[in-house]
Amino acid sequence: MHGELSWLGTDYSSHVEEAHLQAVEQEDTFNLLIVDDMPRMAHSVQQLLDAYGFDSRIAEGGQEALDYLAQHRVDLMLLDLEMPRVSGFKVLEQIQQHFPDTDVIVVSGEASFDSATRVLRYGAQDFIRKPYSPDALVRAVRNVQQRREQRRQLKRMQQQLRSSEQRHRFIVNNSPDIIYMLDDQGRLTFVNERAETLLGYPRDELLGMHYAELVHEEDFNKALYAFAERRTGERASYNVEFRLKPKDRDLAPRYFESRTLTIELSAMGVYSSASDARRFVGTYGVARDISERKRAEELIQFQLHHDLLTKLPNRALFRDRLEQAMALAARHRSQLAVMYLDMDRFKVINDSLGHQTGDQLLQAVATRLRGCLRESDTLARVGGDEFTLLLPEIAQAADAEQVAGKILQAVEKPLLFEGIEIYVKFSIGIAVYPEDGTSLDTLIKHADTAMYHVKARGKNDFAFYRSEMRTLHSRQLQLESDLRRAVAEEQLRMYLQPQVDIRTRQVTGYEALVRWAHPQQGLLGPDRFIDVAEETGLINELGQWMVTTACQTLRRWADGGCEHLTLAVNVSARELMQVNFCEQILDNLERFGVAGHRLELEITENVLMQDMEQAVVKLKRLAQHGVRIAVDDFGTGYSSLSYLQSLPLHTLKIDRSFIHQIKRPGDTSAIVTAIVSMARGLGLDLVAEGVETQAQLEYLLDLDCSSAQGFLTGRPTPLEEIPVPNARAASG
Repeated sequence: MHGELSWLGTDYSSHVEEAHLQAVEQEDTFNLLIVDDMPRMAHSVQQLLDAYGFDSRIAEGGQEALDYLAQHRVDLMLLDLEMPRVSGFKVLEQIQQHFPDTDVIVVSGEASFDSATRVLRYGAQDFIRKPYSPDALVRAVRNVQQRREQRRQLKRMQQQLRSSEQRHRFIVNNSPDIIYMLDDQGRLTFVNERAETLLGYPRDELLGMHYAELVHEEDFNKALYAFAERRTGERASYNVEFRLKPKDRDLAPRYFESRTLTIELSAMGVYSSASDARRFVGTYGVARDISERKRAEELIQFQLHHDLLTKLPNRALFRDRLEQAMALAARHRSQLAVMYLDMDRFKVINDSLGHQTGDQLLQAVATRLRGCLRESDTLARVGGDEFTLLLPEIAQAADAEQVAGKILQAVEKPLLFEGIEIYVKFSIGIAVYPEDGTSLDTLIKHADTAMYHVKARGKNDFAFYRSEMRTLHSRQLQLESDLRRAVAEEQLRMYLQPQVDIRTRQVTGYEALVRWAHPQQGLLGPDRFIDVAEETGLINELGQWMVTTACQTLRRWADGGCEHLTLAVNVSARELMQVNFCEQILDNLERFGVAGHRLELEITENVLMQDMEQAVVKLKRLAQHGVRIAVDDFGTGYSSLSYLQSLPLHTLKIDRSFIHQIKRPGDTSAIVTAIVSMARGLGLDLVAEGVETQAQLEYLLDLDCSSAQGFLTGRPTPLEEIPVPNARAASG
């Protein structure tokens, strides 16, 4: 390291502290440095940035850039890679070591994958290839500027919070209560500093003021004698609660919403002892601010009856209001409707975009639903994506139908989150009192049954309850019950689909797929039962069965002389999050004496994104024992070079949706081309899924993609029909 600094001609470490002090003093500015050994190119970029209001400087070469960095703060450097003497890579190395607060966007004609990977390892924010679109460059610069500004704002807020906390602690420790004295006319003769803080009045303005000016109008009778108490001893006033009025909401921000201060007051009379006939001279009192306690009590009451995410009534409050509405309907011989609303495909949205976006989506949907209702209606959130709706005092069932139609229409317009349009759809079941039930639980159950009927026939619709729907609902419950017995009674079947070397047409491995040989319904595909397994937690048992069966199969193949094939098993998010996930895998490998490199675990990007930190720890542990890790459906989630580099990956699987874009000879896919290049640059194996035509296979062959999987190279086949494999060409 010191040798490199010497070669560059300057030891920059001595300038780091000075540059940092400069950064603090000028942190509101955004300083750009353009580094390019071609002056015309550098000035062209400077003119472009000037046109967009950016202030920039030019350094003609890497050495000049480093010299400038040693003396000035640079927020963003636009860096060329190919420069004489001190290359862009050398500049990146020095920035990473000595100027970590400087962001870098590489702007270069050298755009090989290796170069891109290398600069990103050095911490570059972006890589723009010459020639570039001016809009792309400006957009990249603005993105960096916005990120830096967000960091600065966070820093300021943290500092403000620390200062506020210190002030609050001082006030609480030194002046927790308002202490006051009144004269015999009820006018303030003394207040402490706490009164100024809480009431917003300067002390000199409070002195001489009558207490009645501070008391909230609605509480005046309660405070009339307590505030100006004349009694003493046990007859004095203790812990009397009422409200005061701060002078101005801007001076009392803690009470902005209500503009009142709730206090707990204790007061007693003060008398002159100058003579035997004591004379009343005033009142001494202590007022404790209990506004926070009152708000906490109100919050607890709110939490007992509301969902905190959407602020809607919860199940308990809904049942209470439904019970009251049913009693009223029985008295007036009127009707009411109960709706059960379930958001379609919410789990997919939640898994894809993350729980934070899922929560924001639920809040936005709740707002839209409220907009469709009357003041007397009650909308409640009773589960993750489940809502119930009470429509009291309806004239006829058609009124409920009209509301259901309004709801479906209201959620049709897409919601935008992080640049992604999300389309929300609901399945709605409706039960009407008294036709569909005269008890609270019956009405809710029948609305739920009608909702499941809508889901079974295609979702995004509504339906009124009918007695024959109970059969369909029972089937769903029966499916769950049957699935619980499927593992124990050996009803699960493993199917294998070959993965083939595109050039040699030799089978290199298989993907294990699950089927259910249902005793009554026949062979069921995973689309019929995987969702049920996920919801009930049975996916863990199912996954363990798959791993055990895969290891048994690999042992059988090894005993038959085949030790060159891998077997891939899919892993769900719920499985990966199990505490003993790694132990289950490793125990099976040891039990059957299978080498770790013959087992491959396929995990989707969306599974990884749910808890990347925990996933990395577990997958690294398995990789240390030789287990191969593959990313399935690559390209459909939030792919990034950072997670590819942090995980112990061996294989990328191109999602079938990209392969299906190749319809005939000559078709291309930029995404497939990019993924192939990325896998090659990272030294990963590559499997293209969903290969069904010769044109797709020829395209992948031209890209030098290593392996293919699909109906063209081999359909899923029952495990028992596959003999102990040898190295052989795949048919098709």
